Amino acid sequence: MMLDLGSFSDEKFDPKKWINSASKSRHPQDSLDKHMVDLEMKLQMVSEEIAASLEEQSASSVLRVPRATRDVLRLRDDAVSLRNSVAGILDKLKKAEGSSAESIAALAKVDTVKQRMEAAYETLQDAAGLTQLSATVEDVFASGDLPRAAETLANMRHCLSAVGEVAEFANIRKQLEVLEDRLDTMVQPRLSDALSNRKIDVAQDLWGILIRIGRFKSLELHYTKVHLKTIKQLWDDFDLRQRDNKIANEKIEAERLTNSNELHPTMPTVSFSSWLPSFYDELLLYLEQEWKWCMIAFPDDYKALVPKLLIETMAAVGSSFVSRINLAAGEVVPETKALAKGILDILSGDLPKGIKIQTRHLDALIELHNMTGTFARNIQHLFSESDVRVLMDTLKAVYFPYESFKQRYGQMERAILSSEIAGVDLRGAVTRGVGAQGIELSETVRRMEESIPQVILLLEAAIGRCISFTGGSEADELILALDDIMLHYISTLQETLKSLRTVCGVDHIGDGSRKELGPEKREGTQNARRVDLISNEEEWSIVQGALQILTVADCLTSRSSVFEASLRATLARLSTSLSLSVFGSSLDQKQSYITNDGGNVEPSVGGRAALDVAAVRLADIPEKARKLFNLLEQSKDPRFHALPLASQRVAAFAETVNELVYDVLISKVRQRLSDVSHLPIWSAVEEQGGFHLPTFSAYPQSYVTSVGEYLLTLPQQLEPLAEGISNSDANNDEAQFFATEWMFKVAEGATALYMEQLRGIQYITERGAQQLSVDIEYLSNVLSALSMPVPPVLATFQTCFATPRDQLKDFLKSDSENQLDLPTANLVCKIRRVNLD
Repeated sequence: MMLDLGSFSDEKFDPKKWINSASKSRHPQDSLDKHMVDLEMKLQMVSEEIAASLEEQSASSVLRVPRATRDVLRLRDDAVSLRNSVAGILDKLKKAEGSSAESIAALAKVDTVKQRMEAAYETLQDAAGLTQLSATVEDVFASGDLPRAAETLANMRHCLSAVGEVAEFANIRKQLEVLEDRLDTMVQPRLSDALSNRKIDVAQDLWGILIRIGRFKSLELHYTKVHLKTIKQLWDDFDLRQRDNKIANEKIEAERLTNSNELHPTMPTVSFSSWLPSFYDELLLYLEQEWKWCMIAFPDDYKALVPKLLIETMAAVGSSFVSRINLAAGEVVPETKALAKGILDILSGDLPKGIKIQTRHLDALIELHNMTGTFARNIQHLFSESDVRVLMDTLKAVYFPYESFKQRYGQMERAILSSEIAGVDLRGAVTRGVGAQGIELSETVRRMEESIPQVILLLEAAIGRCISFTGGSEADELILALDDIMLHYISTLQETLKSLRTVCGVDHIGDGSRKELGPEKREGTQNARRVDLISNEEEWSIVQGALQILTVADCLTSRSSVFEASLRATLARLSTSLSLSVFGSSLDQKQSYITNDGGNVEPSVGGRAALDVAAVRLADIPEKARKLFNLLEQSKDPRFHALPLASQRVAAFAETVNELVYDVLISKVRQRLSDVSHLPIWSAVEEQGGFHLPTFSAYPQSYVTSVGEYLLTLPQQLEPLAEGISNSDANNDEAQFFATEWMFKVAEGATALYMEQLRGIQYITERGAQQLSVDIEYLSNVLSALSMPVPPVLATFQTCFATPRDQLKDFLKSDSENQLDLPTANLVCKIRRVNLD
């Protein structure tokens, strides 16, 4: 039986488990006792073997320890000896370094002298070579070998740069410049022929000659000169067609005069706007062909050469382009077309005052600009491999004809909007007749309300024109124009409100009417006379019209607020788009722009794909770009007002409307109460008859019943206006609050007017006091019916006038704890001649 001793080394060895396992492995015929005896014997033998092996290995280890100790001591002695040797070597090196430093310095000086001598030797060789080249260069030119001549001139240039500014070679320097110009002149006709006839090999050789003598600018000049003539013919085609059409029409007109019975159709005129796309198409095709050819002929320079051709082309036709744009924009309006003038002529003031810039002028200009924008995007795609600065210069040249118009965009937009706003008719004049005032008021209010969305649409169209034409680069000028136009429009509304005060019969009431200062007697007489001239029906018509003015103020406030929020959102989007255009994508924004020596911002390759008209324009005007970006950054603040002055004026207009409406609503009350303090009944004395007659209760007088009826009718008058506001369930509560607010406002004003009249009473009899008490009680009941609390002052008046004169003094003393207004009670005592002392 074999023993498995591997489990004895396990940390979790279980003796019982091992014995049970060994017992199970016995032969079925063996007894358990015998098996256990054999197992014990084997374990004992194995343990003896292990003990013998451990004893043998321990004895061997004891013998090896002294030997290992001696080896360690020997290694330590060797290490100490090595350290001492290294220290000695370091000392020797330090001594050697100190003694040889002077020698090394001397060797360095010798080496410097050697280098200078070698440079002098090379310079002398260059000088000798320069003299030799100067003597033989004429022979090289005479041979007609242009590449050899270019190489000779290049060597002469190199030698001159080596010898520097030496007086002996000044003549040679001048001779070199003359020779380079001479070689350039010799190359020019051959290069022009090679470029014209597409001779790639010849063009490359001549190109190499000019590059060898450093005449790359001359190379660009020759290239653009050859091709500019062909492109100029494409541009002049418009004038030729115009001239041909004019001559043909003159012939047709002459034939028509000769043969009066025959009709000859005239040749149709070609407009610049219809011709420009075809010119751009032909120019783009020409540039594509040049790009492909130059890619093969000049693989190192085509990325700058073909864009330079387009830049020079736009410079050559620039003034003519501006003139054609100006006239094309003027042709869309008959007045300017007849004078053959355009937008710039109107802005300069050269035309009669009656001729102004119209929307059609700017729309035509934007249409032409869109054509140019399409061409610019095609150019950007074609020149996508060019350097970004080259691409920027090219696109700037493409858009340059519109720069003079963009610089005056704010002036143009302001003129257009002013003209359009002036065309909005706000007055609703009608023929005078019965109810004419109410009709005129209602019609004027209707036109005022309808004009607000019209004006907002005009302003929104201006924003669209700014984005389309300038790409947002003139957003600052647009905001100033919009603010000015809004101020002008609101001023017009204010003037209309002033005229409506006359229509409503409240023009005599000043700004202090809201404070309810007591009117004079003469003014009250004029009001009473005015009441007699206005029928009750027309009076309510005026009230309804005045209430409708509130919808004008509400519409203006909400519309202007929404428009300003929309403008702010537009500015925020513009900020994002311009940032991407000028500074590249947000992913590489930190690396996507650089600043050149002039301080101008240049887009990097990261922003190449985002170049647009605004980015191209702003890149060369950093001051304007800085101001614009500051404005756009401010627009992200929720507190930012895009139209600050207009916002203030809108609030002022709403306040003026509230004052007008209040004056109209309170005018009838003011008229009825204008002379209450001077009514004769206050001083009337009760007549004493011979017979004792029963006493009847007094009835409220007509002045207070008319005021009460008017106040009770106000909710019905305010109901249509409230229904107009509550066009949805969400606004229902707001409408109810609106109507209640105005009802309370008029009721409070009426109460204040009445109390002011009561304070104006100088003397009142017992009979007058009884009557006045009834009047006050009636008005108090009306206020209660309107769910309005009766003011303590008015309640004091009613209580004190209702109390008999002989009991008033005792009443005030006994009921001092009542809620009475003491100054008012004292005033009543004074009016009733009651002495409280």
